[in-house]
Amino acid sequence: MAFSFFTLFSSFLLSTVTVSVQAAPLRTTRPIRRQDVTAFATLSTSEISSFRPFTHYASTAYCQASETKDWSCGANCDANPTFQPVASGGDGDDVQFWYVGVDPTLNTVVVAHQGTDPKKLMPLLTDADFFLGELDPDLFPGIDSDIKVHDGFRDAHAETAPDVLAAVKTALSQSGLNDVTIVGHSLGAAIALLNGVYLPLQLPGVNIKTIGYGMPRVGNQAFADFVDANVPVTRVTNQNDLVPILPGRFLGFHHPAGEKHIQDDESWVACPGQDNKDSRCTVGDVKTIFGGSIEDHSGPYDTVTMGC
Repeated sequence: MAFSFFTLFSSFLLSTVTVSVQAAPLRTTRPIRRQDVTAFATLSTSEISSFRPFTHYASTAYCQASETKDWSCGANCDANPTFQPVASGGDGDDVQFWYVGVDPTLNTVVVAHQGTDPKKLMPLLTDADFFLGELDPDLFPGIDSDIKVHDGFRDAHAETAPDVLAAVKTALSQSGLNDVTIVGHSLGAAIALLNGVYLPLQLPGVNIKTIGYGMPRVGNQAFADFVDANVPVTRVTNQNDLVPILPGRFLGFHHPAGEKHIQDDESWVACPGQDNKDSRCTVGDVKTIFGGSIEDHSGPYDTVTMGC
């Protein structure tokens, strides 16, 4: 199925090479807060290791909802033994798996979303839906209409947004915590980023951050700028993984800042800015889909390969 996944992405991009989308200028009512990274930096061993619990949480999202509900998924669950599940959902096909719970060791509520499973058809069809659309004002009140996102990712997010919000409210109430960490890989990272915008609008005053692995581009320039201004996000990209360069910028899609790129020697480099073209970052390292690798998409991210 990996070949089919690659073919689906590449054939669509080649067939739409003449398409152009004009990104509208950003109008935001909030002060601009740029991401902290302003220069290249190589992460230390301890900094890389600090991501590992969240990488396992992202990997765990590939497990059946019944397994994450009682935290019985084997090695991934065992990697975070103090986790207290609150709710799980999805069917792994029409609706991506998700779960919410409390990590008392890390003092955060965790929200995790399943990524793209190449063995299943529906998520691949969702990933191939490369069009920009407005966010639902009922879910994203006050968001400027210039901010547009991949409508397949938007619709996948909307499928679970109310249930995830209810579970997060329960987790915050039960734990007394005021921090939420949202994680996901691939399509799950895209949904996680949309939740990183959605949840603060619904839960003002709660500290919310997003960590995405192998994240595709989610929205237009206005969306990327809004994320940089308002959403603490880390995007971990692995070596020659081609998914983070999709959908193409020529279609109007742009990444926010926050990239941590895993090099061929397995060191991690923090890349400043959006879609940095330096060879130490994904856009510079993987210039076209033909220079990318679908095998690198699942990892390893540090020591973790994605999947249940």
